[in-house]
Parts: sequence; structure tokens; C-alpha cells
Amino acid sequence: MRKASSLLASFTLLVTFILCCSVLNLAQNREKFVISAKAGGINAITGQADVHPKGESEWQQLSITDDLDSGDRVRTANDGRVEILLNPGSYLRVGGDSEVELLNNTLANLEVRLLRGTAIVEATGADGLELNINISTPHTKLAIVRQGLYRLNVIPNDATELIVRKGRVILSDSHTKVKGGNKVVFSATNVSVAKLTKEEKKVQEDVDNWSKQRAETLAKANRRINDRMMTSAFATFRDWDPFSRSSGLWFYNRSAGCYTFLPFYYGWGSPYGNSYSTSLYSPFGYPRANWPQQPANTYPNGSNGTPSGGTTPSGGTPSGGYTHPTRPVTTPTTTPSGSFGDPAGRRERMIDPDTGVRMPRKNLEPSRNP
Repeated sequence: MRKASSLLASFTLLVTFILCCSVLNLAQNREKFVISAKAGGINAITGQADVHPKGESEWQQLSITDDLDSGDRVRTANDGRVEILLNPGSYLRVGGDSEVELLNNTLANLEVRLLRGTAIVEATGADGLELNINISTPHTKLAIVRQGLYRLNVIPNDATELIVRKGRVILSDSHTKVKGGNKVVFSATNVSVAKLTKEEKKVQEDVDNWSKQRAETLAKANRRINDRMMTSAFATFRDWDPFSRSSGLWFYNRSAGCYTFLPFYYGWGSPYGNSYSTSLYSPFGYPRANWPQQPANTYPNGSNGTPSGGTTPSGGTPSGGYTHPTRPVTTPTTTPSGSFGDPAGRRERMIDPDTGVRMPRKNLEPSRNP
């Protein structure tokens, strides 16, 4: 009897060990891809949520390590909330009792279909930057083209309500532009546009409050990206091509347990008012010391200088004639300690654009304290 009990205990311990290793392996696989420009990553889940992969016959429990492909669908229970990564800097947050399908997960033709329920899109972008986030419902199709906050409510067989709190959308059927502060209601036979009333502007439901909290969490995760994390992430990074149509990338912050937005250049912020103060380029328009430099003609404006909308030492932009000095594009090398640059691990000093003299070794970047 004791032998049988001992065998049962050993078997239970073995199964537990295998399950723990499996969970750990999933987490490690997700963390391994610390840099990404893909859409469709699951970034947060609360309550019950399921996924229906394209080609499968059954719904499965949604996991925080899942990455949606084109054709995959997600549904939530009444208590469910899900955050899905769109193009770098933009998020789709699905409310309770809702269902959404990722029709196309490529950045060039990104499209999401809200089948029922509520979804909020937080679209981050520089002023004037053209976004390309296509949203469809059973009643309409539209394109989010500016940074802002958008909420959609779909009642099947009835109507779709679009609230543009900030930003701009283009209605695909009529090419009508709808700016912030407006509400659009689509039915099977009619489309109506009206200004948001004072009461409608103040209404904040649970999903709205959750979306705002998530925005604060992600901005804090950006501010907590430090040099060690950046060095580790870029140590084996070589190919910038996937990011040629974006203004930043998704960066996995292990301590926060989620992806956050890492802009290519300084000065980005969430439409909720939070700042993404950590970027690949410093506020002075220079590549952060010892990070591999992005190749020419891969910024949104096709330049090899500060991207469109970025700041420069003189306060101007590339369109104003300023181009910061650039280093040759080289394959970064690492020292035994894992740092870029010379064997002593010293940081490369920036060059003063006015004098041409290397600047003192001191921190020229803003504090990342939350």
C-alpha cells in the first residue's frame, strides 16, 4: 500500500513538473520575440475569453501567449476583456460579450471586423501621420487615419454606433471624413452623423475605464525600458525591413509582462495623455549610443535623418532643412560582457551639431522614472 502511494505521489510530482515546464516554455517563447512589428498579438486578458483559429472546428481558451493570424476570431464572456496589438502604437480593446475577427494581420492592409459587442481603438501616432487601420462591422466599413480614441458598438441585425472622441476616420462607402467629437450611427438603410452631447462626452463605462488604465500601464512599461534591456534585445537583431512601414515597434518588457510601444524617435504620446518617453533616438535627433542604426530610406518620410514629426537640436524637423549627422550602417559587435562598442564597454559620445566636437559623457536623455 505504501509502495502504491509512493508511486502515485511520484507520478503526480512528475506531471506537475512537466506542466510547469510547459508553461515556462510558453512564456520563454513569447519573451524571446522581444521585438516585433506584427499585428495580432494578445497583450492582456481579464475574465473569460476564447479563440476560434481559422480552419478549426472548436473554440479554445484564449491565452496571453497567443498571436492571432488572419481569419482568427476572439470572443469574450460578460466579464471578459482582451487587448490585441494592431500596428505598433495602436491597440484594439474588446469589451465584454463581444466578438471580433482579425481579417488581415499585415501592416499594409490591417483589417479588423467587429461582429458584435464593443471595442475601443487607441491609435497612437505623430501629428499628421497617416495611419491605416481598417475596421468593418455588419453595417459598415471605415478606416482610422489619425491618432485618437475610437469606440464602436455593434448590435447584430440592428445598427453600429461609432464614437470618435479624438482623431479622424474615413467612411469607405461615401469617403466622408468624420473628425473627433462626433457620433455616427449606421443601420441597414441609413447613416446619421451628429455632434457628441455633453452627456455623451462624460459617459465612461467599465470598458472605457479599463482601456484608460491599460494605456497608463503601457506607457509606464515604455518608461521602464532601460539600456540593459535594449542592449539585450538588439544584440542579435539585424533586419529592419519589417518596420519600414511603421514609426516604431513592439518591445516586450519582461518586468511588465506585456508588449509596449517603442517609437523610433522622441516625442510620441498616447491620446490618453501618457508619454512614450523612451525611444530608439534621443530628443536631440541622434541614435541612442551603440544601438544599431536603421538603414536609409526606411523612415516614413524616406530620409536617413530624424523621421517625419521628430524633434531636432534646433527644435525644427527634417522638413525645415535639418539633418543630424549619421554613422555608417554597420553590423553591431558585442563584447564578452554583451555590450556594444569598444572592449572597455565605454559609451559612444554624441557630436554637437553646432561645433562638431564630441559632447561630454553625461546623460542627455529624459528621466524614465514613472
